[in-house]
Amino acid sequence: MLRTHTCGELSRVHVGNEVQLSGWLRNRREHGGVMFVDLADQFGITQCVIAPDNSCFEDAASISKETVISIKGVVVDRDGGRANAALSTGEIEIQVRSLEILGSATALPFPISPNVTVAEELRLKYRYLDLRRDSVRRNMLLRSKVIASIRRRMWALGFEEFQTPTLTASSPEGARDYVVPSRRFPGKFYALPQAPQQFKQLLMIAGFDRYFQIAPCYRDEDSRADRSPGEFYQLDIEMSFVEQSDVFNVVEDVLAGLFTEFRPDKPIAQLPFPQISYAEAMLTYGSDKPDLRNPLRIVDVSTIFDKTDISFFKNNVVRAIKVQLGQKPRSFFDDLQVFVKNLGANGLGYITVSSTGSLLGPIAKVLSESETSGLTGGLELGEGDAVFFFADKEERNVCKILGAVRTELGTRLDLIESNVFKFCWITDFPFYEFNVEKNKIEFSHNPFSMPQGGLESLATSHPLDVKAFQYDVVCNGIELSSGAIRNHRPDIMYKAFEIAGYSKEELEMKFAGMINALKFGAPPHGGIAPGVDRIVMLLADEPNIREIILFPLNQNGEDLMMNAPSPISDSQLRELGLLIKARG
Repeated sequence: MLRTHTCGELSRVHVGNEVQLSGWLRNRREHGGVMFVDLADQFGITQCVIAPDNSCFEDAASISKETVISIKGVVVDRDGGRANAALSTGEIEIQVRSLEILGSATALPFPISPNVTVAEELRLKYRYLDLRRDSVRRNMLLRSKVIASIRRRMWALGFEEFQTPTLTASSPEGARDYVVPSRRFPGKFYALPQAPQQFKQLLMIAGFDRYFQIAPCYRDEDSRADRSPGEFYQLDIEMSFVEQSDVFNVVEDVLAGLFTEFRPDKPIAQLPFPQISYAEAMLTYGSDKPDLRNPLRIVDVSTIFDKTDISFFKNNVVRAIKVQLGQKPRSFFDDLQVFVKNLGANGLGYITVSSTGSLLGPIAKVLSESETSGLTGGLELGEGDAVFFFADKEERNVCKILGAVRTELGTRLDLIESNVFKFCWITDFPFYEFNVEKNKIEFSHNPFSMPQGGLESLATSHPLDVKAFQYDVVCNGIELSSGAIRNHRPDIMYKAFEIAGYSKEELEMKFAGMINALKFGAPPHGGIAPGVDRIVMLLADEPNIREIILFPLNQNGEDLMMNAPSPISDSQLRELGLLIKARG
């Protein structure tokens, strides 16, 4: 036996017991001729004391930090005010009788303790060492507990857990696939699933009522703070005989339970989650992932400027953000101009309200009397207020710029609430969008969603006016999940894809499994897939998603520890029937 207890287990009830502990020599110090060793494992740290006349004193003094050792000794009380309240084992220590080296450690590339700042590239190269650090290990243990809680909650709601394939066919929609060459079928490829979308729908057609899976998904996408390149995990859910509200009820039950369980210190602001249409979200927040902790709102002031002589506003969509600024130096406004120009815009118009109620700023002097009264009354302007304007012919450009300005102002002015979770549903997404570069109508979200109004809507409405039963759940400005009520009728499927430029033959070739299955009796069904990584990221208060993933890729999608991706041998290429050609 290598241990009788863990390094986080012992307390005063064990005083006098003979014990054996094993772990890593985290720290070592001498005081008054006595050696104090901090022995660490996943469960905690126990202080071990070695007297100078002990035969293992010299061994303890010479071995390097992070060497794995086993000690035997007696538990004693740390009396006389020597208890360490920062440790779960801080009331006791071990009087060491013997010590054995189980695994020697060479010089470390960075210290495990104390917790110092280390370059991310170095941390990822030696991730197994980084995982020994307290803050990183806590995140991983939190992740494990969150996934266990998710499973318990899904089972309690009557869901069955199934595993879908991770070798499948490439999809022409969505992000880029990771493809896997087939040795047995030269020139053909599998794809790693971007999501189990079609398989979970097929499960509903097969007659299973409620499915879930902690599903690995693979997308060849660029990295960002809330998105890991390559691989991620989601709570994949699908339900039969449901409408949109049924899905909402299940997801709110699970998410509210999770966030309350693991962060009771940060309340959920509103239950049920508020529902915001896509159009309203883009108008009011400039984003379909609004952070509701930010009190600032965007308003449309186009009608105030419908007869304007201001070239910046003329014949454009004009929107504004009102904010109470008080007195700010000119540099505050100049910095915002730099921020907007870095986003690719020409600039940001603004006015301020003086103590006398007059309007000041670059735009104020060119406002007409009707424009001045329209802004003052319509926006209920008062002393210390400022209004920031942006205008463009393209509404999406206005949303992009003012959405970013809203977030920037909320951050700079410290307006964003910190100790609350604000969830919302974004609903009524457009089913189609127009691709200017390709000059064609395309699906805007999920092509397998049910259009609102069904076949009649597709047949009688302009494609860009058709809404879908699609929805996102957002928390504190982070999209946790997308979902939809699925299109379960082949006739509607054919028409929906026809509008997006697919012939009947193309649809049947590219989505044969799905379209054929729908012809054999498909129930109305819908689902969603909250991202496990993003859930844990929010619960851990981590701004970067890599901090809650065991072995993440770096920003370039590389595994620095395992040296992946890496070349394969000529013999492997021949076996797969592949030839590497330079890009050109």
